[in-house]
Amino acid sequence: MILIGIGSNLGNSVDICKAAVKTLNAYEKVEVVRVSRWFQTAPVPVSDQPWYVNGAAALETKLLPERLLELLHTIEADAGRVRRERNEARVLDLDLLAYNDEVLMSGDVLVPHPRIAERAFVLHPLMDIAPSWRHPVTGKTVMDMLKELPAGQEIEALTV
Repeated sequence: MILIGIGSNLGNSVDICKAAVKTLNAYEKVEVVRVSRWFQTAPVPVSDQPWYVNGAAALETKLLPERLLELLHTIEADAGRVRRERNEARVLDLDLLAYNDEVLMSGDVLVPHPRIAERAFVLHPLMDIAPSWRHPVTGKTVMDMLKELPAGQEIEALTV
């Protein structure tokens, strides 16, 4: 299972996130098979930035992880994202969370995403689309990781 995280906290974030899913699904070598609900989440780390809209999607593709990550970055750039500094506000953020059961650490490709287990804004959407997914390194399920989350991450499901 290939999993991506989707987020935005600049502009009309729900529409931006939905458009990113449509754009990704329109690419001939990618099929979006499931999309989570959208969640409103406080920024992590805590800051005075606007709150985020976050979700996740499960994909099918034969693209290699490096090429998929390039495609995600292209979709971000086309939406207006400019990468300047880590954890800054962003019009669109697309993260490659997992690529099947592979563990990759080469160049820009780090899968599974190194901070999956620390983030409510990733784990809650994953519960919607891949509740039985297990972290390929730790063997923990999404629910296991949710139970171990540090307190204080504010998140609520949106009705859109």
